Amino acid sequence: MNIFVVMKRTFDTEEKITVNNGKIAEDGAEYIINPYDEYAIEEAITVRDAEGGEVTVVTVGGEEAEKELRTALAMGCDKAVLINTEDDVENGDQFTTSKILAQYLKDKEADLIIGGNVAIDGGSGQVGPRLAELLDIPYVTTITELKISGSNVTVTRDVEGDSEVIEASLPLLVTAQQGLNEPRYPSLPGIMKAKKKPLEELELDDLDLSEDDVEAKTKTIEIYLPPKKEAGRILQGELNDQVKELVGLLRTEAKVI
Repeated sequence: MNIFVVMKRTFDTEEKITVNNGKIAEDGAEYIINPYDEYAIEEAITVRDAEGGEVTVVTVGGEEAEKELRTALAMGCDKAVLINTEDDVENGDQFTTSKILAQYLKDKEADLIIGGNVAIDGGSGQVGPRLAELLDIPYVTTITELKISGSNVTVTRDVEGDSEVIEASLPLLVTAQQGLNEPRYPSLPGIMKAKKKPLEELELDDLDLSEDDVEAKTKTIEIYLPPKKEAGRILQGELNDQVKELVGLLRTEAKVI
């Protein structure tokens, strides 16, 4: 089975993030594999081990993303591809990424493409569906279970606190939701093997794409951190008095009633 994982390098939201002049300060940020993409990587490896074939992990970005690709290889992926847009794309968006990935994948005869449900830095969840549309293949998002029998696929997906079971056929694109699996940690032997696994680097020219072909359709005006929360207030006195005071505060200060 020919399996591809589309992966994104994102900043770690559990570490301190600094915003300067409407942009994230990259110098102080810690970068990781997008956590939802880790579920995608784990599922791709599991499917390959059960069905045979190979897993190729692909990312769009700069040279720095090689570290995350090597981590994916150490987890068990067979090949990695970096589509380096550092010199060609200054401000890409979801359209940019999906267009580039589609151009790369269009002749790869992929049986299964897996990505994360969303990226924690943007949270739009657009790249997977956009990519499937460009490749003209079916897709299912937010999956929590994947079963493959020949060319038939049964998928369970998360829907508003419930679940939905969908039957589809290969080729198929799916996006991974939390709960699909438990991503493995790279083992020491895996890390050593990853150094020898193939990591191909491509640029837009290699895909017969120009900067105009992948020009962003949206523009980010500003990025800012949420305002700091003020300290809470503890009401004192008898319960009836507290209720009256609370109602007054909700009306005069919070202005929600």
